Amino acid sequence: MQVHLNPPLEPAGAPRRAAAIVATAADISDAELDYSPESIVVVEDIVDSFRAEGVTDEEMVESLIAFGCYVGEILTRHAGGSWQHAPSAPAASVPVVVKLPGSVECHPIDWVFRRLKFGSTVSIRDLYAAAGDADGRARG
Repeated sequence: MQVHLNPPLEPAGAPRRAAAIVATAADISDAELDYSPESIVVVEDIVDSFRAEGVTDEEMVESLIAFGCYVGEILTRHAGGSWQHAPSAPAASVPVVVKLPGSVECHPIDWVFRRLKFGSTVSIRDLYAAAGDADGRARG
């Protein structure tokens, strides 16, 4: 899916999108997103509710990107990652990634889109844990 946001998603804008979805989730569903790794389950639950309602990624693109930015912010805060332009993002992909120490490249926005598409067979928590295993840092 081609993503066209206004303004376009840039590495420096990802934290602002994450902060916006934290406020939105609190207002709409009283969801508490505190940037802890444990809060990923809340993101999974929200995305699962979108899926249960039958919404498509095209209908929820901005929210899904914002939730992906939120998960990416967890990676930056707890795993020492940084937002960067994707070195070779396919045209259908979001052009930002989180780069962890050791050159591990994570795609948290794609993780959220995959959760909507495939449901609980895609565990964002497991992807987060695997990213931690790859960079050798403890989670918590």
